[in-house]
Amino acid sequence: MGAGEKSGSLVSPSLFVMPVYPEQVFSMTERIITTTLAERDLQYEIPLRPATLRDFIGQKKVKDRLEISIGAAKMRKEPLEHMLFSGPPGLGKTTLANIVAKEIGANIKTTSGPAIEKAGDLAGLLTSLEEGDILFIDEIHRLNHVVEEYLYPAMEDFVLDIVIDKGPGARSVRLNLARFTLIGATTRSGLLTSPLRSRFGIANRLDYYEAGDIDQVVKRSARILNVQIDAAGSVEIAKRSRGTPRIANCLLRRVRDYAQIKADSEITEAVADQALTMFDVDEFGLDEMDKKIIHTILHKFNGGPVGVNTIATAVGEEVGTIEEVYEPYLIQQGYVKRTPSGRKTTPLAVQHFGGSKEPKGAGELF
Repeated sequence: MGAGEKSGSLVSPSLFVMPVYPEQVFSMTERIITTTLAERDLQYEIPLRPATLRDFIGQKKVKDRLEISIGAAKMRKEPLEHMLFSGPPGLGKTTLANIVAKEIGANIKTTSGPAIEKAGDLAGLLTSLEEGDILFIDEIHRLNHVVEEYLYPAMEDFVLDIVIDKGPGARSVRLNLARFTLIGATTRSGLLTSPLRSRFGIANRLDYYEAGDIDQVVKRSARILNVQIDAAGSVEIAKRSRGTPRIANCLLRRVRDYAQIKADSEITEAVADQALTMFDVDEFGLDEMDKKIIHTILHKFNGGPVGVNTIATAVGEEVGTIEEVYEPYLIQQGYVKRTPSGRKTTPLAVQHFGGSKEPKGAGELF
């Protein structure tokens, strides 16, 4: 958006190719931008994802609310209200969106905030939806603000207002949309604008999983992958998974590889410990970067306070990655705390890492 444009303006001249006729707008459906999971996710994660609410482990409050909303909508034979899932990465936001679509019996189209670059992309998506369809937008907080404003009438009144032509001949055309459900997912709900957040009738936040729930996730995934694992081995993987199913499944696959080569394909507590130690995941679930961050604050800056930008520079990582990926778990587990003057370590971090040596690479920026 140029410096002279206002965020509240409906259309930027660059949003549509002019001139265009109303019937041509529908040709934009051929330009739907749909993002797919990385090849790694497609190959490994999708087979492990539950397909129904009954199979979904953990997040009981969220599941109870969804069961009521889905059941009521099916009884009234109406589309679901617009829905927002928020929470750290890897907790099941995308999985729940697909489960909702299956439970309600609706088609789902998937995209992401960064993929919708201009209003024409959004128009193509919205005009392709049929009655009751679900549009899932991952990382919705990264939507272009001009594009976001097109969502407001679409979400509230199921219409899309576009401007055709430029100059004296410009005119507005209103397109009626099928009643659809928008499901948004975000890892940073604080970056959502208030007007967008207020248009979601159902908002659910996913929290880190309890150890028992993660243990169930590991056992379920092991059955799907046909992995031999005993109860103690499952617990060992679960307690190092940071309360995140995605990480649990990733660690399970790494331990499976180790067991296949070193332990006749059977995962026990000892095998899991040896494998995860080799992959730099300690008994507290902290990986190499977690320990770098704690060591940096504790030893290089005397326990803090120190700014996150300084920490990022010291460990050679992006600020956003530290704030979104590493810091939430470190704060939740009580190793780091935020203060008005910066990040500080806690007595727990001093107890566990006060005398530890600098992790490999902690002082290397290049």
